[in-house]
This record gives sequence, C-alpha cells and structure tokens, in this order.
Amino acid sequence: MYSNPIIWADYPDPDVIRVEDTYYMVSTTMHMMPGCVILRSYDLIHWEIATYVYDELDSTPAQQLQNGQHIYGKGMWAASLRYHQGKFYVIFVANDTRKTYLYTSTSILGPWKKQYVDGFYHDCSLFFDEDDRIYLVHGNAEIYLTELNADLRGPKPDGIQRLIVKEKQPYHLGYEGAHFYKINGKYYVFLIHITKATGRRTQAYYMADSLEGSFSGGDVFNDDMGYFNSGIAQGGIVDSPDGDWYSMLFQDHGAVGRIPVLVPLRFNNGVPEFENEAPKLIDIQSTRPEHCYKPLIGSDSFHYVTGEDERIRLRDFWQWNHTPNENLWSVTDTPGVYRVWTGQISPNLTFAVNTLTQRSMGPACEAAVTLDGSGLNNGDYAGICFLIGTYGMIALTKKEDQFYLVMHARSSEDSSIFGNLIDQNPATEYARIPVADPVVALKAYGHFVDNQDECSFAYLDGTEWRSLGITHKMIYKLDHFMGCRIGLFIYSTEVIGGRADFSNFEYSVIMP
Repeated sequence: MYSNPIIWADYPDPDVIRVEDTYYMVSTTMHMMPGCVILRSYDLIHWEIATYVYDELDSTPAQQLQNGQHIYGKGMWAASLRYHQGKFYVIFVANDTRKTYLYTSTSILGPWKKQYVDGFYHDCSLFFDEDDRIYLVHGNAEIYLTELNADLRGPKPDGIQRLIVKEKQPYHLGYEGAHFYKINGKYYVFLIHITKATGRRTQAYYMADSLEGSFSGGDVFNDDMGYFNSGIAQGGIVDSPDGDWYSMLFQDHGAVGRIPVLVPLRFNNGVPEFENEAPKLIDIQSTRPEHCYKPLIGSDSFHYVTGEDERIRLRDFWQWNHTPNENLWSVTDTPGVYRVWTGQISPNLTFAVNTLTQRSMGPACEAAVTLDGSGLNNGDYAGICFLIGTYGMIALTKKEDQFYLVMHARSSEDSSIFGNLIDQNPATEYARIPVADPVVALKAYGHFVDNQDECSFAYLDGTEWRSLGITHKMIYKLDHFMGCRIGLFIYSTEVIGGRADFSNFEYSVIMP
C-alpha cells in the first residue's frame, strides 16, 4: 500500500489518460520553462517526467522578466491531454497572452507542433466524438460546449455552441475545471466549484444522453482527508486495463502547493459514484512492475555533454523561472559547474533572470550547494532560495569589495491567499556576516507538515553547518499561484555582468 496524496509536491490541475498500458498526466506549470510537464506511470501512483510540451511559449518581454514585466500567476493553466487516432493533443490557455494553444505530436516525447485556436477557452477540455466531430467544453460559472473546425483552428461556424451547465448556488468559485468524456454512450462533464454552503473545493458532475440534450447532476465528492477543510477536486478520470476507474484530483497543501490525490470511482447504472472519502492508503496493480522510475526531484553534479542538436538539456527535474536568457548560463564552460551571469538590473529575487528551480517536496526537504562568488560585482546577490511571493533566501553578496553572507525574506501582512508581493521593494534583511572566502557552501531547508511551511538557511563553517537568519513562514498566495520552488539565483542591483558558479547540488527529501 502507498500513501495518498500520491505526490507531496505541486502538480495542480491534473488531466490523465491511458494509452495501452501507460498512464500520462499533464499539469499546470504557469511561468516555469520548459513548460506543460507530462508525467508517465504504469500504476497511477508512481510517476516520472516523460516530457515537456514546450521549451518556451512566446518569449514575450513579460515571459522573459524584461522591463519589470512578469507572468507570475499567469502563463499556461489547466491543460487538456487527449490521444486520438495515433496522435497526442494538448490544449490550454495562457492567461498573460490571452491565447489558446494547441500542441500535437505522434509521440509523447515530441516533437510537438504548435498552433493557436481562435478564441479564449478557460479551463477547456478537448473531446473527439465518434462521428469525428471535435469539441471544447470550457468556462467559469457558465460551462459551454463549442464545436471546432476539423483543423482545430477555431469554432465551426455552423457547429454546436451552447450552454450546458450553469452555476445556480451562491459561490466563492463557480463551476470550472471541465473534464469531458463519453463513456458507454453517455456524455459526462466533471467540474470543480466552491459554494458558500460548503466553503471548500467540491467535485461535481453532469451527464446527458446527447450533446443536444440537457445535462443533469450535482456534487459527487466532498472530502478533505481531515486536512484543514481543504477540499479535493478538479482533475481527470481514467480506467485501468482491468476496467477499474480512478479520478486524479488535487488538494491545496499550503506553501508546497497543490498536490495530486487519487480517488476511486465506479459507474452505477451510468451514474458516477466516488468513494465517500479519499483513501489514505492505495495500491493499484502495475502494468510494468519491473519498471524503475526516474525521480521527480534530484541532485546534480552539473556534468553535461552537448546533445545531437548541439543544445544542452538540463535534467528533467529542473525548470527555469520564466524564459531563460540562453546567453547568460553554461554548464560546459567548466565541467561540473552551473555558471550564470547577470544581464540586467533587478530590484530583488523575484525579477532575477535564469533562476534555476525544482519543486519543493514534503514532508520536508533540504538542498545544499557550493557557490563560488569570486565573479560577483558590488551589489550582486547569489545563492539558494525558496521561491514564492513570501520567499526566503541565503546569499553571498558584495559591498565595497567586501563579501558578506546575508539571509533575506519577504513577509505577508496576512495568511490569506490574497495580496500581491510582486513589486520593486527589497526583501527584509535578517542577518549579515562578513566572509573572507567567496567560495561558500549553502543549505536551504523546508518543512511542510500540517501547513507549517517554514524555511531556514545555513552555511558551512569548517565542518559544521551554522544557521543564518530566522526561520521564515512562507504563505501560498495567488500572486505566484504556485508552490514554493528551491532555486539557484544571481541578480545585480548596481552593475550587470556579475558571475556565480554553482556546483555539487544535493537535494533530499526528509521523511519523519
């Protein structure tokens, strides 16, 4: 038996399919690049990264953190993943460009062909009917069915365009997160909402006998696993080769993010029935029990060789914060070193270009790295952080040609998900000590049990790790709309061109 939630890390808005003996799951990655991660599994419990759909989206100034612009809390949301007649389809909207994107490939590994779909379809679900007609189901509070042209480039002029479900209860969040299916001749849409009556995320369904008919249904699953009234909802459903059905939903878990939860379901005379409670332990027969999964997070020695296309591809667990500047980093200049330069003035960590990140993972995790800051300029900061609106960091900095270690953090006036900390203000400095040697070993530690969401930092003094600064409370907010990330960073506040060399990155999950 295995623990549920199945992954204690930020994989929100999941959609899941099965192709023969293999399950695939897509998740929201917002402002991270490469983006639109697709995971692979043979039992729905253990997962590994199969691919990213794109390396960069449109490379707008905001997507590149240029001129004070950004796409925090925006970017790609809630992709729909489908497989039809030998081809994979991924469709989603980006909330910064207000465009709808469709990527297609004959292989889950790509290459992926990009096109746009005319219109903007919030939380859309792609559906291929048996008569080869194609539809999107989408919306918030009002859920629409829109028929597409055969080339999927926009709505079909004489096709179906109708409202199929409308939120009628008082709500904090109206119906959204559509996932649409045809099962045994009936049409189903699964949705999420937060009514004022329940006060938490709840899963709902509606069903109809035809696309022209009326859809009826209601709430089908309402559980928080005893976790802070944090409801479990929104995601796809999938069947196993043996005919068992499962829903892949998510649950808010504070600063670590929104994490995936498996809930079994069945169909009783066509009506979907979820388990009353999400099981805390779950076991599903693997279609390839001998398979060894690649880790979703990991250490890195930064030893890389150029690929066939002469482009360096970092290990799959790395993602950049926004689109990277490819001219300002290298892992081949010095073998075993991730080298990164600054190319613009940045007011704080939030606007640091080329911050290299991995997901934080519960129940607790820590990462250590060696930093050679001999290439820093005055006013530069380089180090390791937990990247979120309420971020914390430890950094080597230089002032008047003297090196210092500092610990910075940004705090929120309240613990709600609301409030925006993305601005030009510097973080609060909680500690500063002079150091003689610009080569330092730094450590970041995060603790996420029961929403404690604390981070702390240390440096290596001889053979002993010494804490620096405070234990900082991180708070998940809609400004980033993403779980905190462990990140390696450098930014300049006075003059560009500074350099940081990172090596010996070690990342571990700490179990209770």
